[in-house]
Amino acid sequence: MKASELRTLTGEQLEERLKELHTEWRDLRFQEAVGQLTATSRIREIRKDIARIHTIRTEQNAKAAAS
Repeated sequence: MKASELRTLTGEQLEERLKELHTEWRDLRFQEAVGQLTATSRIREIRKDIARIHTIRTEQNAKAAAS
């Protein structure tokens, strides 16, 4: 998901998306451990999306504190 798309979401929606990504990431790690993982690039995409969400949350918190 692009950062511009994530910036349009509310705080609750970001939290929801973050939970979904963590769940999917956990499932993919389990699949990788047992040798069933076929979409190896998806793990990297999820990790980057999680980092984007954390960055946007930090930006929003900084903006709220400055106001």
